[in-house]
Amino acid sequence: MSRIGNKIIPVPSGVKIQIKPGSVEVQGPKGKMTIAVPHGIAFEQKDATLVAKREAEQYRALHGLARALVANAVTGVTLGFKKDLDIVGVGYRAEVKGKNVVLALGYSHPIEFPIPEGIQIAIEKQTHMTVSGADKNQVGQVAANLRRLRPPDPYKQKGVRITGERLKKKAGKAGAKTAAA
Repeated sequence: MSRIGNKIIPVPSGVKIQIKPGSVEVQGPKGKMTIAVPHGIAFEQKDATLVAKREAEQYRALHGLARALVANAVTGVTLGFKKDLDIVGVGYRAEVKGKNVVLALGYSHPIEFPIPEGIQIAIEKQTHMTVSGADKNQVGQVAANLRRLRPPDPYKQKGVRITGERLKKKAGKAGAKTAAA
């Protein structure tokens, strides 16, 4: 029995939900999202709650997934999601210019990262970025793409990292003897 799929989704006031065949449309103060619902899963709205139902036992693998996607959409259009990133390194910094984030990450050129539609990027102190938006998947993907521009170095710990990310620091060369030529 799916424990996640059977949980009810509370719908806050100000959120409108339209249940269509094959999709659920969620509209709230932070935007509008359409979630594709897998075949065999249906949603029922009762008062201020949503319930995911599956047609047969063969759809149990998708039951919890469908419920989680719709619950994330409801949370996203009311509260939104955010990821914080830290930029560590001498001379490493970021700034927003128009619809791009310009990053100086130790390369010979600045990197321009276009901000996708539906995502906001705020920069504090040039070394701390906050990626926020209504779509949890898109916020996480944009944060991962920014991190990929200069992943943290295991030796000097320099690079772009998600706030709170634990890194394994490696020891450098410990006095290796070199042959004199």
